[in-house]
Amino acid sequence: PEERIAGATGAQRELDGVDLFDPKCPVECVITVEALKEGWDCSFAYVFCSISRIRSATDVEQLLGRVLRMPYAKRRGAPELNKAYAHLCEPSFGEAARALVDRMTAMGFEEREALDSIEPQGEFPLDGGLFAPEKPGPRFAYQTPATEEVRAALMETGAELRETEAGEVEIEVAGWVDEETERRISAALPEAGREDFARAAQAYRAEAKGLLSPAERGERILAPRLMAWIQGELEFADADVFMEFSEWSPLDHPARLEEGEFDVRETARGFEIDLDGKRLSWRFSGEEAELPLDIHVEGWTPEALVRWLDRETRAIDVTQSDLLRWLSDLVGYLTKRRGIGVAALTRCKFILARAIRKKIDAIRRLEREKAYQAALFEPEARPEVSFDRAFVFEEGMYSDQPRYRGRWRPCKCFLPRDRMPAFDGGEDGEETQCARALDALPGVRHWVRNVARHPRSFSLPTANDRFYPDFVAETEDGRILVVEYKGEHLATADDAAEKRAVGDLWEKKSGGLFIMVEKMMEGKDMRRQLLEKIGKA
Repeated sequence: PEERIAGATGAQRELDGVDLFDPKCPVECVITVEALKEGWDCSFAYVFCSISRIRSATDVEQLLGRVLRMPYAKRRGAPELNKAYAHLCEPSFGEAARALVDRMTAMGFEEREALDSIEPQGEFPLDGGLFAPEKPGPRFAYQTPATEEVRAALMETGAELRETEAGEVEIEVAGWVDEETERRISAALPEAGREDFARAAQAYRAEAKGLLSPAERGERILAPRLMAWIQGELEFADADVFMEFSEWSPLDHPARLEEGEFDVRETARGFEIDLDGKRLSWRFSGEEAELPLDIHVEGWTPEALVRWLDRETRAIDVTQSDLLRWLSDLVGYLTKRRGIGVAALTRCKFILARAIRKKIDAIRRLEREKAYQAALFEPEARPEVSFDRAFVFEEGMYSDQPRYRGRWRPCKCFLPRDRMPAFDGGEDGEETQCARALDALPGVRHWVRNVARHPRSFSLPTANDRFYPDFVAETEDGRILVVEYKGEHLATADDAAEKRAVGDLWEKKSGGLFIMVEKMMEGKDMRRQLLEKIGKA
C-alpha cells in the first residue's frame, strides 16, 4: 500500500515530521538516493536493497550498520525472521560478498563469525551468492517406551539407541531418514506407536530437507552413457572398443619414411641423422677414425635389419606377418628409392626403430579416427544412449578428491558444500565463475563438478581419448545439462570442435542438453549462454 512507502530523495521529503520509532507509524519501506552520505538513520531496518554499486569500505560498513543492529530482535519460531537481509546488485556479486566479510572482520568480528553471519538468499546472486556457514548435519531423535524385545529389534535396524532418564529408548539417526529406514524402524516398534513415529519422521524430513544436500538425501543424478552398435552388439562408445572390432593393417598405408621423418647424411668428419626435423650429429675424433657410411657391416643385410626391426617395433595389435612385409617394403624404400645404404641404416638402427614406432603410432591414430567416425558419425552408424549403464552421481563419490575451500557457498550444489571438489583456476578462476553462473540459474535444480579422469565421472569419447565436461546438472524439468567451459584460447581449437561434435550427438540421442560455454560469446556472457540453452532466456 502506498501509505507504507516513503520517499526521501532530496526533492521528496516524505519523512519530514514522521516518527519512524512510533509503533503506530505506517511506513514500512523507505526509498532513498543519498541517505547514507547524508547520515540518515533508521536503527531498526531489517532489509536493505541497493541498486547502486557499493564499493567503498565506508559505504559497506554503513550498509551493514543499517541491517545488523536489529534492536528488537529475539529468537523467533520462523527461521526467516531470525535474519536481516542485504541485497546488492553487482556485476561481480562474489567480489561484493568477499568485501562484506572482510569489512565485518575489520569491524571486530572474528573471521569465522563473519562467515557464519552471511548466508545465501535464493536466486538473488547473479553469479554465485554469498557465504553459508558449514553446520553440523541434522539428527533425527524419537523417544519411545521399549521392552527388551523392542530394544533387540531396534538394534537390528542400525539406528543409534540411548537410554533416557525416564526409562525410555531414544532412537537417533544421523542425516536423512529415507522411507526404507523409516520402514525398518517402524516394523521394530509396537504397533500402537507406529503412527506417531511416522508423523515424527515425516516432520523431520520436512525440516531436514533444506539442511541436507540432494546427495545426502539419497538422490542421484543419472547421466546416460553414449553407446554404439558394433557387429550386432551394443558397446560402450570408446575408441579403444571401436579399435578392438576394427580390422586394420600397416599394409594399408605406404611403407615410407620421408626426409622430414628420417634421414642420414654423410659429412666430412662424420654423419648427421635427421629425425622429424631435429638433427643429431655424430663426429669422429680424428681422420684415422673416419668410418664411411657405405662400408659393409659384417652380418647385416636388408633381411637381417628387417628381422631386428621386427623385434624392436612389434605391437600387440599388428600381426607379425603384416609387420614383416611392411618393414621389408620400408627398408627397400630407404635403400633403393632414398639411396641410404644398409650399413648407414644399421649404424643408426635404434633411431630408425624409434622413427618406425612413431610412424606406426601415426597410422594407428588414423585408423582410430576412421573407426570412431564409422561407429558414431557415418550414415550407417547406430549410436544410442543407455540409462541402465549410466554415470551415477551420488554421495561419497568424490571423497578421494581435493575439496573446494574458498569463501563462496553455492545454493544448488548436488554434493555437500564442504565436500565439493576443487575447481581449476582457484577462487577467481573462470571455471569457478562458470560454476557461480550455473548455481544462480533459474531452471537448474542442482549441479555437480565433474572431476576429470575420475573413474566414476561422466565422460564422452574422442577419437584418441575421452573428455570430461566440467559440470553435470539436472534441470527442474528433469533434463540432464552437461556444461564444458572453454577459455578463449581454447574455444577454437581442433579438440574443441571434436568435443562439440560428440557432445551434440549425445544431446540428440539422450534428450539432454550439452553446451560449451565461453566467457563471452557473440556479446553474451556465461549466464546468458546458459539461459538460452535451457530455454529460460
